[in-house]
Amino acid sequence: MTHFLAKASLAALLALCAIPATVTTAAAAGPQTNFVVEAQYHRPIRACSPMHAVRKARGFGLRDARITRMSPRVVVVAGRDRRGWDRITFANVRGCPLIRR
Repeated sequence: MTHFLAKASLAALLALCAIPATVTTAAAAGPQTNFVVEAQYHRPIRACSPMHAVRKARGFGLRDARITRMSPRVVVVAGRDRRGWDRITFANVRGCPLIRR
């Protein structure tokens, strides 16, 4: 039991000593380094944006294209083509792949 308490207290002491060491290292970076890191990092697009879906629908020949339904899985765009009203369904993932027309 004494060995367990000794090891647990040593682990707690090491954990408490490591916290201030990480804070001082992060603070030494300075504002210029933070700006460069933020400028280089961009967040990847993981879903189909509504504007991208409308642009793709217009490329497929829909005029007056509008988003009619958007769910976590699909984006539905409706508009007019040569034959009348039509709708196109895109998957709600990166690149907006066509599901059905």
